[in-house]
Amino acid sequence: MPETKPQHKIAVAILNWNGAALLRRFLPSVIEHSQAVAQVYVIDNASSDESLEVLKTEFPQVKLIVLNENYGYAGGYNKGLDYIKEDYVVLLNSDVEVTANWLPPLLSQFENNPKLAALQPKIKDLNKKDHFEYAGAAGGHIDILGYPFCRGRLFDTLEEDKGQYDSYQKVFWASGACLVVDSKKYREAGGLNESLFAHMEEIDLCWRMQLQGFEVGCEPASTVYHLGGGTLNKLSSKKTYLNFRNSLIIMFLNLPSGEAFAKIMARLVLDGIAGIKFIFEGKFVHTLAILKAHFHFYVRFNDMMRQKVGKPVKPLNKLEGVYHGSVVQQHYLSKKKKYSEL
Repeated sequence: MPETKPQHKIAVAILNWNGAALLRRFLPSVIEHSQAVAQVYVIDNASSDESLEVLKTEFPQVKLIVLNENYGYAGGYNKGLDYIKEDYVVLLNSDVEVTANWLPPLLSQFENNPKLAALQPKIKDLNKKDHFEYAGAAGGHIDILGYPFCRGRLFDTLEEDKGQYDSYQKVFWASGACLVVDSKKYREAGGLNESLFAHMEEIDLCWRMQLQGFEVGCEPASTVYHLGGGTLNKLSSKKTYLNFRNSLIIMFLNLPSGEAFAKIMARLVLDGIAGIKFIFEGKFVHTLAILKAHFHFYVRFNDMMRQKVGKPVKPLNKLEGVYHGSVVQQHYLSKKKKYSEL
């Protein structure tokens, strides 16, 4: 039979793993504010709780994609999107509360900008609704040494939203908490990197999209509220390990080799300072996590060299959303707390 053309141009895809309580809490707002313009999907990563029963009995209007095992964030979305035929897909965390008319501004940006590959709305804190949220705020940027930050968030400092970042802006990365992608460009860029396991997959994807000649943006005319901390909270040493490790990996894979080596050597020093800071704070497990991250990177070096062969690369300062200085120096030494002060 011929493939059925989807009813809508845009889909909302929520990845779920044992999140029945989150589905009950957040899915009603997604359905209420999305179903007029989008098809809502839930991609289930082989849940063992009551998620499937909840979805079938309480949310029959949602299309369910059931995977045979837990493939994690990257693998779950890569496999789930094989079943989604809409032109654009919102990869939405299960702990996000959406707002009325959140989708039309996002869809409009894609329809009016053929180079746009990924986009995020303004992401605010569900528990403190007048402030930006850590995972994305008003668009992701990166400094010249590969440290990510956001309009509205430098490290752990979150700004109050006073409308100061209400303009559309090209950015370096869009948040995985609410990541809207052009389905075709997502596949052309290779999808999410499943070897990263968790954290920074969206930065890597958006980086590769820019290397393909596409654009990444933030559209603050759309707002969502993120609960955050659902999988690994900020105090988790595993999160520290993944963030430090994955930052090294994506720099190496996406930068010209000479630039990558220089930046990784600089990061070796700065990450060492971060480890010493953790020791003085009594957070010894985080220092061990940084050491483990660097060890993992160096052990996998030959494998990553093979992955890098034939990949497009470009100097970091040739891409959008790059701060041509050190955000570490500006924040910790010059005491700058806001994006607008950089």
